[in-house]
Amino acid sequence: MGIDMIIKNYFASGNTAQGFADYFASNLQGIKKVFLLKGESGSEKSDLLKSILSFCEENGKDAECVHNPLDPDLLDGVIIPDMNYAVADEAAVRDMEPVPGRNDEFIDFGSVYDSERLKAYKEEIRHIKENISVCYGNAHKRLSDALAVHDEWEKYYISNMDFNKSGQLYDEITKLLIGHSRFDKVSVIRHRFLGASTYNGPLDYIENLTSGLSKRYFLKGRPGTGKSTLLKKLVSECKERGINAEVYHCGFDVSSLDMVILPELNACIFDSTAPHLHEPSRTGDEIIDLYEKCVKPGTDEKYSSEIGEINIRYKNTIRQGIRYLSEAKELSDKIRKYLTEAVDPDRLSFIENNILKAIRAAEIAI
Repeated sequence: MGIDMIIKNYFASGNTAQGFADYFASNLQGIKKVFLLKGESGSEKSDLLKSILSFCEENGKDAECVHNPLDPDLLDGVIIPDMNYAVADEAAVRDMEPVPGRNDEFIDFGSVYDSERLKAYKEEIRHIKENISVCYGNAHKRLSDALAVHDEWEKYYISNMDFNKSGQLYDEITKLLIGHSRFDKVSVIRHRFLGASTYNGPLDYIENLTSGLSKRYFLKGRPGTGKSTLLKKLVSECKERGINAEVYHCGFDVSSLDMVILPELNACIFDSTAPHLHEPSRTGDEIIDLYEKCVKPGTDEKYSSEIGEINIRYKNTIRQGIRYLSEAKELSDKIRKYLTEAVDPDRLSFIENNILKAIRAAEIAI
């Protein structure tokens, strides 16, 4: 790996309480060339993307790894910012529109499979896909149910918030993070997920995403104490001042925010409560506890019985959602197995070599 190269890991989509959410296109801002891998795949698209990543590592190129939200061991895309190149699974880029000045090239990935060999599995694959769709629908419903339970939880803290104190705290945090910084440009805002509800439970990439930052603020607090509201106000301030921001949405509730990174200011602030519980571990880390600063003392104790019961219901409902995602993953693995068995290795190598050749040519031209 190159000495100074950076590899970022994140999700551009997720299975949330609002259904499937996709921010892939937001992360292609400024990219001039996108290879879109069209058609079904076993793990071959992901393997090709990992080959692109190996190229970046061998040549010291920074890269962004976009992970699959169901199975994070699979990649949905690799973005090479300095070269303005990206390679992505077309199936993962659901809300992408053509952009003037960007060259989108579709690669027929279906050609790497022997269609004759797949004919025997055609009906079974169709049936499996129907079951996968049902699993996703059930998972999204359970996550939606869990969000309704979470809303019950929030009410106990919202009703005991001192909003004057929270307003003052928002102003203080804005000063801490951005001070008087202002840039004479339009800010670039990229929307992503730092974590996801995977088939194996929640997973986050906070440590990776914040590893090179000199200042990290850890937001503590209970549900409803204003962590997401604070982050949204910060993003609005960044837009007004021309400050670039990476905005990380909650992988459970897409309408909430979990983290904001300000690359130009070398700083970030994030929700460090479960399921992405992190603690300060280095110089420049600081805790900001909204419960301690803005909620009436004794609230936890006063409603401990009610909150305990809600917490149990919430966790149980989340587990049910994850169980359905696990079933979707098992079914998807069956389809991947059939496809992988039908791969024509020569066709696969041809596609991979052509993409790598184009990227190498672009590197020479820089």
